[in-house]
Amino acid sequence: MKDSTKDQAEGKLHEVKGKVKEAVGRATNNPNLQDDGTDEKVAGKVQKKIGQVEKVFEK
Repeated sequence: MKDSTKDQAEGKLHEVKGKVKEAVGRATNNPNLQDDGTDEKVAGKVQKKIGQVEKVFEK
């Protein structure tokens, strides 16, 4: 698997995990978990974007 594809897949995984943590934190009224979820979601979006940029430069 190319690095760009791997980064995109891992980024999407972290983005989904972050959304789940954020929702659970909101549902359980746990602001720390909600913040962790938001952080992970943003990090996943950044990693996914890096994979997209790498894919452009591979050509």
